[in-house]
Amino acid sequence: MSAESADDVRNAERDAIIAALAPVVEGLVATFGSLCEAVVHDYRRPERSVVAIAGAVTGRSVGGSMSEIGMGMLARGDDAADELNYLTRTRDGKLVKSSTMLLRDSGGAVFGALCVNLDITAVQQASALISELAGVAPRSEVPTTTFGDDVGSVVSSLVDSHQLQLNRPWSELGRDARVELFRGLDEHGVFAVRGAVPQVAARLGISRASAYSYLAKSRARGASSPGPDTSPGAPA
Repeated sequence: MSAESADDVRNAERDAIIAALAPVVEGLVATFGSLCEAVVHDYRRPERSVVAIAGAVTGRSVGGSMSEIGMGMLARGDDAADELNYLTRTRDGKLVKSSTMLLRDSGGAVFGALCVNLDITAVQQASALISELAGVAPRSEVPTTTFGDDVGSVVSSLVDSHQLQLNRPWSELGRDARVELFRGLDEHGVFAVRGAVPQVAARLGISRASAYSYLAKSRARGASSPGPDTSPGAPA
């Protein structure tokens, strides 16, 4: 079988798995109610990975992009593992309990995910009240996650988050810190998204050539685990 035929067979298998899961999201939301959202992601197209969705916890729709969590999964590739019962907070303040279950083809390759998001804001508020009455210390802060139909907003959020961790604006960062920022973005799967390099460059206020240069330097330092090809002619 030629390489092209093998790819066709593999993609047909993946398409069949996704088609089989599409009605499952409706069943999950029907079972758990309006505070539940279920999503099927196709990682073969990260800029519009949402191929089926029911519920409205994160406000996304079919054709929407993956979140930072999905980008991290994409960056880890076949070494990624399911993430179950983790907490995040949406931009509008909802506390969400989520599980991300990876989809693999018969060869074990990761190509998507089934995600379940449950809005537990009201439960958390009730728990906080009970804890206060009982004199129990409140929980630690939950990280905020960007969900949206526009992958650009997710990329921008990740860039801003990494800059905040460095605690200085780009103009005040030394060469090593700048390379480290790009390494962190790459490890989170940002540059697997088509057009991410120009978006990151615009967010940082630098030229595309500079962005490609910093990305190349960051990968040269971590050559043992290179990211996807994002040379100027590649689909970054």
